[in-house]
Amino acid sequence: MGKAKLAPLSEPTIPRLELCAAVLGAEMAGLIQDEMDLKLDAVHFYTDSKVVLGYICNESKRFYTYVHNRVQRIRQSSKPAQWQYVCTEENPADHASRSLPAARLAQTSWFTGPSFLRQPPAEETQTTFELIEPEKDTEIRPQIQTCATHLEPILTSDRFLRFSTFTSLVRGVAFLIHMARSCKKTNQNGKCKGWHRCDSPRTPDELAQATNIILKAAQNAAFPQELTALRENKPTPKNSPLQELSPTLEDDLIRVGGRLKHAQLPAAEKNPVILPKDGHISLLLTRHHHEQVKHQGRHLTEGAIRSAGLWILGGKTLINLVLHKCITCRKLRGKLEEQRMSDLPPERLKTCPPFTYVGLDVFGPWSVTARRTRGGQAESKRWAIMFTCMSSRAVHLEVIEAMDTSSCINALRRFFTLRGPAKQLHSDCGTNFVGACKELGMDKTIQTYLSEQGCSWIFNPPHASHMGGSWERMIGVSRRILDAMLLQQNTRLTHEMLCTLMAEVSAIINARPLLPVSTDPENPFILSPSMLLTQKSGVPPPPGDFSEKDLHTKQWRQVQALANQFWTRWSREYLPSLQQRQKWTATRRDLQVGDLVLLRDKQTARNCWPMARITATFPGKDGHVRKVEVKTTDQGNVKTFLRPIAELILLLTKD
Repeated sequence: MGKAKLAPLSEPTIPRLELCAAVLGAEMAGLIQDEMDLKLDAVHFYTDSKVVLGYICNESKRFYTYVHNRVQRIRQSSKPAQWQYVCTEENPADHASRSLPAARLAQTSWFTGPSFLRQPPAEETQTTFELIEPEKDTEIRPQIQTCATHLEPILTSDRFLRFSTFTSLVRGVAFLIHMARSCKKTNQNGKCKGWHRCDSPRTPDELAQATNIILKAAQNAAFPQELTALRENKPTPKNSPLQELSPTLEDDLIRVGGRLKHAQLPAAEKNPVILPKDGHISLLLTRHHHEQVKHQGRHLTEGAIRSAGLWILGGKTLINLVLHKCITCRKLRGKLEEQRMSDLPPERLKTCPPFTYVGLDVFGPWSVTARRTRGGQAESKRWAIMFTCMSSRAVHLEVIEAMDTSSCINALRRFFTLRGPAKQLHSDCGTNFVGACKELGMDKTIQTYLSEQGCSWIFNPPHASHMGGSWERMIGVSRRILDAMLLQQNTRLTHEMLCTLMAEVSAIINARPLLPVSTDPENPFILSPSMLLTQKSGVPPPPGDFSEKDLHTKQWRQVQALANQFWTRWSREYLPSLQQRQKWTATRRDLQVGDLVLLRDKQTARNCWPMARITATFPGKDGHVRKVEVKTTDQGNVKTFLRPIAELILLLTKD
C-alpha cells in the first residue's frame, strides 16, 4: 500500500515534512494491521531522516507543540525501537514525492522495495538515535533550570539583621501579616485581597502580633534548650543564664517568674519578657527606648525598657554600648578630643641668652587720659604686648597705642633694641600681629622686617591657646598684679603712668621664684629670671679682700658666677620639675582623614555647632595628631579651617 500527500501552503520546514511523513507511515501501519487477518510477529518502520529518528527516540528534551503532538501520535502506534534508518537511494517512498514517468515505474523499487529485504535477516541490534544539533534546532524548547525552595516554618532572627530600627522591623513584619491575611480564602469581606501595595496604616492588632513574632524569633535563636524544657514542663538546665529568674512560659514566650506574683503592678512589669544581650533584637529595642526618652542617660533608658515589659540579660552593658555609639548623645554631651601631652619643645630646654626664643601675645585694653579739654578729658585705649622668654621664663612688656601693623612693628623694634635680636617668635595667628592678614598668611611688612633681623615667626593653630600656655600663663599673672596696682590708684591713668606700671609689673614677674623657696640657710639664693637679666642676686656679695688691681677681674668673675649659678640650678632643679605631665597622660586614638567631627563654636549654643569632615592631619614629632584641617558647610558655602583637636568632638570614624 502506498500513500502520499501534498505539502501545505504554509511551506513548513523539511524536518516538519519528514515528521508528517513518519506520522502517515504510522497511520498506514495501523490501517494495514486492522485489515489483515494475520497476526504479525514484528513491524519495522524506515525513514531516511535522522532528524525525525532523533525526535522519536528523544528522552531528554522538550519540543514545541507542532513536533510534540506528532511525536506523541507516532509513539501511540509504535515504539522507538521499531524505527530504523534507510538511505535515500533505497527508500521507495521518494518515488511518490518526485516526478517520475509511468513507463519507468516498473524499473524502480516501488513494487519490490529495498534490496536488503530479499537478503537473509541479520542479527537485530538496538540502535539509539540522538538529536541532531539540539542547540541549533528551533523545534526544541530551551532548557529551563528550576530551583527547589525549602521553606522554614519559623521566621528566623537572621532576617532581622537588615533592619536598623525596631519600628521599621515591626512595620515590615506587620506588612507580611497583612499580606498573609489578604491572601487567605476566608478573607472575603476585607477590602485588601491578594498581593497588593497597601498604603493603609497597620492596625494595632497587626503591630502587636508582629512584636510577638519578633520576640519569639529572638528567644528561639537564643534559648532553644530552655524553650524545649519549659514546653515539656521540665526544669531549665542548671547552667542556663535564666536559672535565677525562675522563667515561665506564657503565650510561647519566656518570661521572668520572680517573686512579685502578688504585687499590684501591670502584668508586663511583673513578668517581663527575657531577651539575650547579644541579639540584634535587643540592640534595636535598646536604641528604640533610648530615643523614646530623648537620648537621656542609662538610668532613664533602662527604666523605659523595664516599663515596656522587657528584661535584657546584661542590659546595663548593652545600654552603655548604645549610649557610647549614639551620634546624638555625642552631639549633646560628647567630650572634646584630647591627646597625650607632647614633649616640651627644644626652645624651652636650651641654655641660650635670654629672649632668644620668645612667645608673645597682646592683652588689654586700658583707658588712659590722652589730653585735657575744656569740657573734660579725652580718653583713648592702650594695649600691651608681653614677650616671654621660653627658656629663662623672663618677661618684657611693651605698651602700644593701637592693634595694627605699625604699632606691632614699633613694639618689636623697641623689644629688639633693649633685649637684643630674637631667633624665633611664637604666637597665635590673631590679627594682633599680622595686621590685615588671612588665616595663616603673614603681612608682608612684618615678614620683611623679621627677615632683616634674622628672625622667624611661628604661628599656633587658631583657637589653640593651650599650645601657648608658657606665655598665656604670664598674662594672667600680669593682669592680677596690674589690677592690684590700679586698685590703689585714685587718679586717672595716663600713658606715662601706664608705661611705668608695666615696667613695675615686669620687674615683679621677673623676680618671682621659679622653684619653691628653700628653707636651707646654706642656699639663700632664689632662682628667678631677674637673677639672669640684672646679674644681681638680691643679697650682698660674699665677703673677701679685693685689691684695686683685681677689681675688674673680680667683678667679672662675680657676674659670671651668678650667670653660671642660674643655668646650673635651672638645669638641675627647674627642668626636672617640668618632667611630670599634669594632665593628658593617656594616649588616645589619633584623628584621621575622613572622620566626622563636631566643630566647637564658643559664640553659639551647642545644638548649633556645625559638623565637619577632617581633610588633612598634621602629626607632631612624636607621631600623634594634635592639629587637623576640617571642611564644613555654612549656608551652602564650603569652608576650610585649621583647628586643634581640643576644639573637636568625634562623631563617627572614617570606618
